[in-house]
Amino acid sequence: MAYIPRLKEEYKSRVISALTEEFGYKNVMQVPKLEKIVVSRGVGAAVSDKKLVDYAVEELTKITGQKAVATISKKDVATFKLRKGMPIGAKVTLRGEKMYEFLDRLVTSALPRVRDFQGIKSDGFDGRGNYNLGVTEQIIFPEINIDKVNKIAGFDITFVTSANTDKEAKSLLAELGLPFKKN
Repeated sequence: MAYIPRLKEEYKSRVISALTEEFGYKNVMQVPKLEKIVVSRGVGAAVSDKKLVDYAVEELTKITGQKAVATISKKDVATFKLRKGMPIGAKVTLRGEKMYEFLDRLVTSALPRVRDFQGIKSDGFDGRGNYNLGVTEQIIFPEINIDKVNKIAGFDITFVTSANTDKEAKSLLAELGLPFKKN
């Protein structure tokens, strides 16, 4: 039998019925689902040192379990000494089983390691059912060896859902285990 991630199994068995009960969906296909997770990191100092982008790609690859790619600047910005086509960051897009595995590790092992953690803010929604979360330190992930980190840096995590409203998306992400702050 094929391996199915724990959160994917939980989505099928519990989350669909909970969301259907809450919002009154008439069809299973109306229930919002997590489509992808994008983990990205801008490296501003990469203008002067190209190796920093390689470190960022390597760290995102370790954290997500999928090969990250370098992002490239789209235009020249003279004030930042930036040229079109220079690598300035790293990103990785997770779908399917790797997406659920990453979300599971984020919720169960990474977020509890944040110092003075009270929950994540619920104001990161964009109005279309997507959620953005900023992480200030990459060392909260157990895959990163703190002795081999050359610089503490954060990154952004974007949760793209098929939900039509922010309320539906928040319910979906809360059911999947994201610990939102209580207002």
